[in-house]
Amino acid sequence: MPLNNLPRVGYVLKVYPRLCETFILGEILAHEAAGLEIEIFSLRPTSDSRFHEGLSRVRAPVTYVPSQSIKSQDLWEALCRARFNFDDADALMDEAACTSGETVYQAILLAEAIRARGINHVHAHFGTLATTVARLASRLAGIPYSFTAHAKDIFHESVDQDDLRRKLCDAHAVVAVSEYNLSYLRSVFGESGSSVRRIYNGVDLQEFPWSKPVNRSPLVLGVGRLVEKKGFSDLIDACAILARQRWDFTCQIIGEGLLRDALQEQIERLDLGDRVHLSGPQPRHEVKNLMQRAAVIVAPCVLGSDGNRDSLPTVILEAMALGTPCISTDVGGIPEMIRDRDTGLIVPQRDPQMLAEAIQQLLANEPLRVELATSARHLAELEFDIHQNTRTMREIFQPGGARATQVAVEVA
Repeated sequence: MPLNNLPRVGYVLKVYPRLCETFILGEILAHEAAGLEIEIFSLRPTSDSRFHEGLSRVRAPVTYVPSQSIKSQDLWEALCRARFNFDDADALMDEAACTSGETVYQAILLAEAIRARGINHVHAHFGTLATTVARLASRLAGIPYSFTAHAKDIFHESVDQDDLRRKLCDAHAVVAVSEYNLSYLRSVFGESGSSVRRIYNGVDLQEFPWSKPVNRSPLVLGVGRLVEKKGFSDLIDACAILARQRWDFTCQIIGEGLLRDALQEQIERLDLGDRVHLSGPQPRHEVKNLMQRAAVIVAPCVLGSDGNRDSLPTVILEAMALGTPCISTDVGGIPEMIRDRDTGLIVPQRDPQMLAEAIQQLLANEPLRVELATSARHLAELEFDIHQNTRTMREIFQPGGARATQVAVEVA
C-alpha cells in the first residue's frame, strides 16, 4: 500500500483538464495533500486554451487513453489480449454488443494500466462515459470502482436510466453532491441506489479567505457556462429593470457557452451595452479577484427544458467562503447552501422582477450584505470544507470499505 496505508486510486475523467471543472481539480489537490496517490486517466484530449494556475500543483501523472483513429485491428488485438489476461473478459464480450468499440478499447487499455501500475480503486466523475469505461475496466481488473453523480449525467432527458441503474448497482459506492441528488437517485432507482452517499463538493477555505463585504463597488457578478440552466437571460432582464429605475450598477458575466450570441443580442436589444458585459472565460485568479470586489453574485439557475439543472454550483461555494453575498433560486441542491435570508437570498426561478428586487436589497443594504456573508462563511466551514469532505471520500476508496454505509456528510 502507498503512504499512510491509503490505496492507489485511478481518477477517470472524460476530459482533463477542463476550465469549468474546478471542483475536480480542488478534490484531487486535497487528496494529494492527505497523501493519496492518484493517477489521472483522460478519455479525451482537452480543447481548453486557458487553465487554472492550480494545475501546476497536481502531482498525479496524466495518461490520455487513445480515443481517435482506432482501427478495427487495434480493437481486435485488444480483445484477444483481454481474453488471455483477464478472467472476466467473456462478460465484457457480452456487453460489447451494446457498447461502442471505442469504449471497449479504452476500457481494456485502462484495465491493463490498472494492473500494471498497482491501482487498487478507480473513481470516475459524471455517470456517463467516464463511468462506463471505469466500470468495464474495474470488472476486467478485478478492483472496485466508484463515481460521483453531478447534474446532467442524472437529470438530462438523454440519460439512459437502465444504463445508470447498472452502474449504481455495480459500483462500490456512488457519491451524490447534494441531498437533492441523493433523494432523486433513491426515489427513481430505489434499492439500486442503496450505494449512494452524499458528500458535498467543497472549497479550500485557506485559498478563499473571507473579507467583510463593505465599501464594495456596485458590481453584480455572474459566473458559469452560458447555457439554459444557468439562467443568465433572467439576470439580463433583471438588469434592464434596474437600469430603467436608474440604479448605479454594472453587471459582468464570466463564462462561455452555446448561448453567448443569444445573450449578447439580448443585451443589445435592451440597450444595456454600457451596463452588462459578457467577459468570456477568465483565469481562476481573475475570477476570484472579481468575486472579492463584487457587491453581489447572482446564480439565477433554472430547470432546463431538457430536464437539466444545477445541483451545487461551485461559484456559490466560493462566494460563501470569500464573503460575497449570493442570490440564487431553489433549483437542485442550492437551498442546501443558500438558506433564504440567512446565508443568502433565494428568489423564484424565471422571475426577473423578483431577482431585480433582491439585487436592489443587497446593493443598498450593506449591513444585510455583512450579515448574510458572515452566516454563509460559517456554513461553508461546517459543511463545505474540501479537506473534511475528501476525507470522507477516501473512506470509500479503502479496501473493504462498507459499500452501502449511509453517512451524512460533492460537482458540470
